[in-house]
Amino acid sequence: MIRQGLLWLSEQQWVFDFARRNPLARPFARRFVPGEDLGEAVAVARQLAGRGISTSLDLLGESVTREADADAARAEYVAMVDRLAATGDGVEVNVSVKLTQMGFDIDEELCFQNVAAILDRARAAGGFVRLDMESSAYTQRTLDFFADRLFERWGAHCGVVIQTCLRRSAADVERLVAMGARVRLCKGAYLEPPAVAFPEKAEVDRNYVRLMERLLDDGNYPGLATHDEKLIEHARRYVQRHRIGEDRYEFQMLYGVRRDLQEKLRAAGHRMRVYVPFGTQWYPYLMRRLAERPANIAFILGNILREGRGSR
Repeated sequence: MIRQGLLWLSEQQWVFDFARRNPLARPFARRFVPGEDLGEAVAVARQLAGRGISTSLDLLGESVTREADADAARAEYVAMVDRLAATGDGVEVNVSVKLTQMGFDIDEELCFQNVAAILDRARAAGGFVRLDMESSAYTQRTLDFFADRLFERWGAHCGVVIQTCLRRSAADVERLVAMGARVRLCKGAYLEPPAVAFPEKAEVDRNYVRLMERLLDDGNYPGLATHDEKLIEHARRYVQRHRIGEDRYEFQMLYGVRRDLQEKLRAAGHRMRVYVPFGTQWYPYLMRRLAERPANIAFILGNILREGRGSR
């Protein structure tokens, strides 16, 4: 019931219009989505770079069904890469892209041309493009698209995401390690059927540990994306015990979540990257993220409370 209600709300334009005008909704949203335009996102990237924290910018939007919308998203990403390249102040050219935003569900060739335009621009700027992973319905298609169409040409400038909630992920990590591809490892926020995903958090966490250790041993600069302090501490002990240098991996977190922990890890000498989403679609983005796993409501509120206690 909660999930259906959140999904219904995500599709109601009148609710979106109200939320954009509401003086209470906007401050809450801005904690996790810094703004609607590129300038606001770049300003955040500069602020974080000043504290030694890297970023990956993401223009909100997915599941595009019109070619014109896919082309418009590609043009915005090209402009984003150019803007980041011109910013300086330690800001990296690093962006995250969803294939369905680039036309994956319309025509794969259209999607390829759009992604190729972004990758060409990013490579010229010495930057990096991460293909975000969507629901399990897209996992095989995304990995095949990456391996067959992108990696040979842009391998040093692109990477993918693996979700440890999925039962298949161990085999996917082995394939990517063999390729020498860069992997962002996360638990996954999508509500998946038990046939394809571990239903219990403990199982997801155990799989995260296994795949994290595998990537730390033999992976190509993995991004360890988690806010789970137990997993982070396990990683810190593991790299210390195995004498793995801080230049061989990085921790990654979402903008607005556990800012205290981000600063703590950076102060301890670890590399930290923050995922910064922005755009006019912030309301549907927040609603869909909550709908994918309604327990995320408690997770977000709990992290705000923990951060508050940690800052005292």
